[in-house]
Amino acid sequence: MASIAIITARGGSKRIPKKNIKKFCGKPIIAYSIEAAISSKVFDEVMVSTDSEEIKNVAEQYGAVVPFLRSEETSNDYATTADVLEEVLSTYNNRGKQFDTFACIYPTAPFITGEKLTEAMRLIIDADAVISVVRYSFPPQRAFVVRDGSIAFQYPQYERTRSQDLEPIYHDCGQFYICNSALFLERHTLILPRTKPYILPEEEVQDIDTMSDWEIAEAKYTVLHKEKS
Repeated sequence: MASIAIITARGGSKRIPKKNIKKFCGKPIIAYSIEAAISSKVFDEVMVSTDSEEIKNVAEQYGAVVPFLRSEETSNDYATTADVLEEVLSTYNNRGKQFDTFACIYPTAPFITGEKLTEAMRLIIDADAVISVVRYSFPPQRAFVVRDGSIAFQYPQYERTRSQDLEPIYHDCGQFYICNSALFLERHTLILPRTKPYILPEEEVQDIDTMSDWEIAEAKYTVLHKEKS
């Protein structure tokens, strides 16, 4: 079964300049995603989808391939991840290379490892897709809303339910998706009928949208790897 890792790395980040190749704990942050994909040894190809020559050069330096650059249509602020992936798979198909499965890996995911990708790829054998998720640290069922200037329960039916009795709720942790390629191209969505979760602990997850997020992620990464060593 042929598989490809697609690392999506558009240029032109506004909140964190050159975000995808900015140094994170000593090396470009995209390098962590590339090295994890390569070390997993479960992909026939590890490629980076980008519109930037600078990102292309860094990606190739760390072992990924960039056989083509993105089109203008998938390089703007309105293109979705699904649009980018569809373009990549269709371009490969037109060049005579088809992949049964693909992993969409984000370029700002320094907590990703080859071991995680290997484990997640095993799950796809009995599924249509796998998504990396993390549990909400506080139960959303206990959420408040402000109505007419006053606090009210969003879900009053859970007001007296013990936290440990509430159903766990998860969210996408922004590291990777793995999908059946044909089904993805047919449905144009990463959440397919039989999508399994790959659950990650909160200490190995961090959104990186601002410089404060970046600094928190570096601190978490440093502590995590100090503990492992």
